[in-house]
Amino acid sequence: MTGERVEHVTCLGCGCGCDDIAVTVRENRIVETSPPCPIGKAWFGDGSVTWEVLRDGKPAALEEALADAANLLVQSRGRLLVYIGLDLSSQAQRTAAEVADLLLASVDTATSETVAAGLLAAQRRGRATSTLGEIRNRADLILFWGTDPARRYPRFQSRYAPEPAGIQIPAGRSGRTVISVNIGADRGPPGADETVALEPGDEIAALSLMRAALQNRSPGEVSERLRAVVDLVPRLAAARYAVLVHDAEPTAERRSPLRAEGLIALAQALNGPTRAALCSLRAGGNRPGAESVLTWQTGYPFAVSYSRGYPRYAPEQRGLSRLEAGHFGAALVVGSPAFDARTASALGRIDTIVIGPRASQTAFRTRAAVDTGVAGIHEGGTGYRMDEIPLRLRPPLESQRSAVQTLEALSHGIQLRLRPA
Repeated sequence: MTGERVEHVTCLGCGCGCDDIAVTVRENRIVETSPPCPIGKAWFGDGSVTWEVLRDGKPAALEEALADAANLLVQSRGRLLVYIGLDLSSQAQRTAAEVADLLLASVDTATSETVAAGLLAAQRRGRATSTLGEIRNRADLILFWGTDPARRYPRFQSRYAPEPAGIQIPAGRSGRTVISVNIGADRGPPGADETVALEPGDEIAALSLMRAALQNRSPGEVSERLRAVVDLVPRLAAARYAVLVHDAEPTAERRSPLRAEGLIALAQALNGPTRAALCSLRAGGNRPGAESVLTWQTGYPFAVSYSRGYPRYAPEQRGLSRLEAGHFGAALVVGSPAFDARTASALGRIDTIVIGPRASQTAFRTRAAVDTGVAGIHEGGTGYRMDEIPLRLRPPLESQRSAVQTLEALSHGIQLRLRPA
């Protein structure tokens, strides 16, 4: 028995959002994915998830668990955290934001603790960015700033840059210049046309000096390491289309919070003598989707509070930090419940509802836990690529319970309880 082959499946294992995956299914289990990718293979696995419904740690009927959850959440109105985790479709994320609105809750996402510095820098300065397709088709110079995509984004180089041929780069890799900047333990890809090494403490100065050089300001006396980076500027300015690639997610080196702002400023400065873009690598699980949904629902990408009946932005008061400080009486976690020990302990001290993939396997006590499918594996809808391009999700497996429908049922129960008697 060869099994059913499902074509054009979108993988949310990393932010590349590869939508050319062929998945072979046998007896409702994934037995093969192609093209091969270690991140994608681990994310798909065999597609098996738990399908339990728990109330106070014991099996329960779905209607009973959702009714108890709705009662608890309404009682906690105004003192509630809604946390949007991973592996949800954007439709499910939107419904979670609706629940937060109904309950005057604070809503936060899985990305606010990891990429907030970059999001805030973009709000202050704007962004010079592009789609991954534009990079593939137009970029003739790629500068990897302290990142080797092969480690966490295995197909980035073969799908987008520098390997594939593009409309304006028909020769592929041989038609591109690749520069690798190593920053301490954060190393660029091997095989670059030029490699420069920096110490972590030199990074912000290097970005500032490069921007000054683009504005014809002499850096004066600088160290040999910084001089080597400044010497890259003429090559960047002479490119037809230069792209700066960095990893927006946490890496081995403790980075300065000014890194993102420095890279944004450099990309903007390059758009004087040439065309340039900043490409921010992002992890999977539809993380950018949560930011996009909240932005078009509330105007803000994370750390939103509905406590006054309308959305307010409080980036200095992020959900998990306030949770650990004891500011919430209850929490609704939607999506995969992956937390560090400190956050799990804080969630275990309050009444917590979890709805999402593997909700029943949480490491902390829950008032109710409802397992759902994984977006892209069991559930369709929309997922976002790292460049904020929405992609259709084509699930290769059947779902016993969808996150969207479960959250809609919960929302309906909450609305019934909030109606005047």
